[in-house]
Amino acid sequence: MQTKFKRHDRVRILIDVNPEYVEYVEDDSNKIPIVRGMEGEINIILPNGKYHVKILDKKGNIFAYAPIDEEYLELI
Repeated sequence: MQTKFKRHDRVRILIDVNPEYVEYVEDDSNKIPIVRGMEGEINIILPNGKYHVKILDKKGNIFAYAPIDEEYLELI
């Protein structure tokens, strides 16, 4: 399979991610929605061709994971 990104590549998210598919690291009440412009890091490439992305906060800490299609990611 030919892929555009490799594991641990830093990426920018180009869409608002459906909250139904977001896995938050901590179960707290203020779950920040994953929106366009946020940054992340490629975790793994899923069998369906999507990327499992670690979503990072402004400090670089992981706060969520989400599956995102290649066309909705941009290399930083």
